[in-house]
Amino acid sequence: VQLQASGGGLVQAGGSLRLSCAASGRAISSYAMGWFRQAPGKEREFVAGISWSENILYADSVKGRFTISRDNAKNTVYLQMNSLKPEDTAVYYCAMGVGSGVITITYGMDYWGKGTLVTVSS
Repeated sequence: VQLQASGGGLVQAGGSLRLSCAASGRAISSYAMGWFRQAPGKEREFVAGISWSENILYADSVKGRFTISRDNAKNTVYLQMNSLKPEDTAVYYCAMGVGSGVITITYGMDYWGKGTLVTVSS
């Protein structure tokens, strides 16, 4: 399984970015998908997740600003990020896991992409 994240970049505070995660080797339709992030010097943390049945959870820090979605036909999951803040600066990783619900813990995920850097300037 390969997960290829893209869409990161440099944006000013208040701006928007859309991350994509294209999967190959497995159909995502039967998996929980999620986005995690890791800022310099910090542990990787949960951002947003979507189950195979499309239940969705967000971290409190991004609720109301980020939207996760999946397109099973394209084998891709997205993260729309609006009203970005400097504290959103991190490497964003997409991940895939086996489970019936939303997976919010890193060790619950089975496959990881390489990450895409998001930098939000003030």
